[in-house]
Amino acid sequence: MTQPIGPVMLDLEGTTLTRAERELLARPEVGGVILFSRNIVDAAQVRELCAAVRGVRSDLLLAIDQEGGRVQRLCEGVTRLPSMGRLGRCYPDDPQRALQFCHDAGWLLGLEMAACGLDLTFAPVLDVDTGLSSVIGDRSFAADPQAVAAMGGAFVEGLHEAGMVAVGKHFPGHGGVAADSHRELPVDARPLDALRQHDLIPFAALAGRLEGVMPAHVVYSAFDSRPAGFSPNWLGMLREELGFKGAIFSDDLSMAGAHVAGGPAARALEALKAGCDMVLVCNDRQAALEVVEACTGHASKRPAKLRYGRARPEIDSLPALSRWRRIHARLEALVETPPGNPQDR
Repeated sequence: MTQPIGPVMLDLEGTTLTRAERELLARPEVGGVILFSRNIVDAAQVRELCAAVRGVRSDLLLAIDQEGGRVQRLCEGVTRLPSMGRLGRCYPDDPQRALQFCHDAGWLLGLEMAACGLDLTFAPVLDVDTGLSSVIGDRSFAADPQAVAAMGGAFVEGLHEAGMVAVGKHFPGHGGVAADSHRELPVDARPLDALRQHDLIPFAALAGRLEGVMPAHVVYSAFDSRPAGFSPNWLGMLREELGFKGAIFSDDLSMAGAHVAGGPAARALEALKAGCDMVLVCNDRQAALEVVEACTGHASKRPAKLRYGRARPEIDSLPALSRWRRIHARLEALVETPPGNPQDR
C-alpha cells in the first residue's frame, strides 16, 4: 500500500551529500530531491548520488529537469537530446516521422534516467510556442496546439514504455507571455476562451495520460488574479474539467513569479491550499528550511505513486541494446543547441 510522503522537494549543494543534507532529508516533511547541473559529473556519479539519497530514505522521490536541447542537466554518459522544437520541425512535412522521433526521445530519456537512479524528469513541455516567450521557445514542440498534443502524446508513450512517468508543464501554458517567470511575474490577459482554443488543448488532450502536471507562475488575469500554481480555480479546472488524477507539482517557489504569494512559508502553504501535492524550493536553502518547518502535517499519496517501479537497467549495459544504439545515433545527429539552461545554478 502506498504511504504518503512529505510535500517538499528540495535541492542539494554539490555532487555528494553533506551531513546537514542527510539530516534535512530525514525530515518527514521532505518528500523529494531535484538535481541540478551543480550536482552532476556524469551518469555513474548521479547513480551513486541517488543511491546515497535512498540510503537516507528509500521513499524519497528523485527528479531532474532533463528535456533535451537547452535544458539538459545531465550531459556526460547519456544521450544529448535535441530540443523538442527541433523534432517538431519535421511535423508539417512528415507527421509520422516526427511522432516516431518524439516516441523514441521519450523512451530513450526514460530508460537513461531510470538507469541513473532517477524516478522522473519534469517533461514533456506542453506549452505552445507563440514566438513571444524566449524562456520557452524551442522547448516547445510547435506553434500548433494540435501538433503539440500529438507530439507530446508520442513522447509520453515513449516515457511509459521505458517505465517512466510523464509530468506535463507549464499548465495552462507559458507560451503566450514574453516575461520570464524566473525573473518577474508574467501576466497573460487573453480571454479564457482564447486559452481553451489554444494553450489548453495539449493539457486537455493528455490529462488522462499524465502522472504529473506543473502549473505556471503566470497570472491569467481574465480568469484569476493569482498565478496558476496558487489558484484553486485553475487547479480545480485541471482536476474537475480535464479529469487529471495525478500529482500536481509547483514550479520552483524561489522564482520571482512566485513571490507575489509572500515569503517562502506563505508561498508553500498557498500552493498546497490551492491544490498542489508537492512544492519545489530550490537554490535557497534558508527558504527551504522555512518551508519544511511550515509544512508539518502535510503529506500526499499522489507523488509517492510516481517512484520508478521496474528493475532499473544498468547505464553501462544500454549500448548493448541495438534499439538504444540506433535511436541514440539518430537523435544525437539532430542536436543543434548546446545543453545548459541560464536559470540553472
